[in-house]
Amino acid sequence: MSKSKREAPHFYVSGEAHLDHLFRHLELVNDGRSDDDRISLTAVLVHVAADALVAHPHLNAHWTEDGLALADGVHVGVAVAVDDGLIAPAVLDCAELDVLTISRRLRDLADRARTGRLRVDEMNEPTFTISNLGMHEASRFTAILNPPQVAILATGAAEQRAIVVDGLVVPGTVMAITLSADHRAIDGVAAAQFLAMVRRGLESPSGLKW
Repeated sequence: MSKSKREAPHFYVSGEAHLDHLFRHLELVNDGRSDDDRISLTAVLVHVAADALVAHPHLNAHWTEDGLALADGVHVGVAVAVDDGLIAPAVLDCAELDVLTISRRLRDLADRARTGRLRVDEMNEPTFTISNLGMHEASRFTAILNPPQVAILATGAAEQRAIVVDGLVVPGTVMAITLSADHRAIDGVAAAQFLAMVRRGLESPSGLKW
């Protein structure tokens, strides 16, 4: 990671997503599900990130000695805590999956990561990474790029805030989202457009593939 920070010209774009509509939708789709089959917020993050990566392929890429190499598929890695640190196995070809399938695959990946049963392709093929420290009560943070990937999304805790809606101050649930990107591969406009698409996906759950 220190090599990544030295060699890749990092820059950061931050925003916030309002999650009240999403949490109400999650309550509906999870109604009646067993605890081990409930759809997680992380699964939704993977789904909306995959959609945004399809629309912005320069973020779904690796930086090589020959320059930017676009990936053939969307393989989103998600950070998982294991005994000796963090690893980020990938949900392979996740742009083709609905949220429920992604949620089940994430649970399976986490279980196998903690017991050392991950496949080589799940470890070696991520084209983008999500690091979600919200469950550890981190409000916001910036992540270091995971070479040779050119972007990583950091998400914080979903927090109750006072927000303005139609001129009125009301309580709302807000989550910070921060994209770290490699300036050799991506410019600020592309990063901002990607982050805006992620935010819109989180705030418009009825438009997602459940």
